[in-house]
Amino acid sequence: DSLLQRLREEAARRGTTMFALAEAGIRRMLAVRDPSENPPETLPPPAWHGGNELVDIANREALRRAMKER
Repeated sequence: DSLLQRLREEAARRGTTMFALAEAGIRRMLAVRDPSENPPETLPPPAWHGGNELVDIANREALRRAMKER
């Protein structure tokens, strides 16, 4: 399964948004003070190639709107 699909399914299962799940994961990762406690994983190449961006990822409100529309 693609990461995006897994995120969508988990958000639905928890009754929350994909954005909220992604934000929680990033916050947990950034909370680790010593990188050796939680070494980074090797990430696979993206599995989804959707073309041009649909929203400015620096605009948090635009991201929320876009994720709620999906």
